[in-house]
Amino acid sequence: VQLQASGGGLVQAGGSLTLSCVASGFTFGRAAIGWFRQAPGKEREAVSCRANSDGSTLYADSVKGRFTISSDNAKNTVYLQMNNLKPEDTAVYYCSASPRGWMVHLWTGKSDLWGRGTLVTVSS
Repeated sequence: VQLQASGGGLVQAGGSLTLSCVASGFTFGRAAIGWFRQAPGKEREAVSCRANSDGSTLYADSVKGRFTISSDNAKNTVYLQMNNLKPEDTAVYYCSASPRGWMVHLWTGKSDLWGRGTLVTVSS
């Protein structure tokens, strides 16, 4: 069971990045997968989650209207499209999954399944 996140980088404020999270070892179509971030000196926070079974999504207020979570079931991959990035979006981004599709469990960070982080740096 594994999650592999990628796509981070350095971008100017107002720019865009797309993060990818490739999942393996569980039934992707049944899972809920989410993105979290942790900025220096801050606690980890939920950014966005998606239930692959019905496509329902959750977003943190700070990213609504700027970030979009989507998935490609054929590739077992979840994406986070990040537009209009701000310096306060700078953080290490992690993907996490609930193979049973438990959105609340996932959103509150209680899943045991985490990928390695990918660093997003937004310069002003």
